[in-house]
Amino acid sequence: MDVAHLTGGGAPQLGELPPIELGNTTYAVRGQVKDGLDTVEHLAAWLRDLRARLTVPLSDADLQDVTEGDLRHARELRDVIRALAAATVAGHDPAPDTVATLNRHAARAPHWRELRTGPEPHLTVNTAGRPVAAALSALAQAAVALFAGPARHDLRACQGPGCVLYFVRDAPRREWCSGGCGNRARAARHYAKVRGAK
Repeated sequence: MDVAHLTGGGAPQLGELPPIELGNTTYAVRGQVKDGLDTVEHLAAWLRDLRARLTVPLSDADLQDVTEGDLRHARELRDVIRALAAATVAGHDPAPDTVATLNRHAARAPHWRELRTGPEPHLTVNTAGRPVAAALSALAQAAVALFAGPARHDLRACQGPGCVLYFVRDAPRREWCSGGCGNRARAARHYAKVRGAK
């Protein structure tokens, strides 16, 4: 698999925290729910596009070794993140089995930071597992930090018509995951107002 020529999985990347980006690989187009992680190639392309923001470094060779097992783990982790996001947004406690599944993913592939001194002091990340498995485990750990930390209070579900994405609100009046959803919401309100006036 040539990762440089992989097309994206189709999932939008909105600059959200990486765990939310993973959760948003379930998205909607014109009200139809889509899966941005439909194939191993989609997962490899998604990881390639996000790798600059991942804590575990992934090379092209690592991405060429993405397996069906990695895809299964990524989908399960995505579904857990979406379930936790839905519970958080609704103000409910998450289901204990959902929390247990997230914690299991966080513990799957240990990784740690090490200091290297040559030629200049720098940090490297090492892992006891395959790099892709470690990257998914790191995403789970980032999700643990998100749902246990203060950012969970700013987590929102997009209010755009038919949108199923989540975002962390970075401005008090933000209601949508993107400008496109905001435009669609305003157009829908205007259309309803015009239709109501007739």
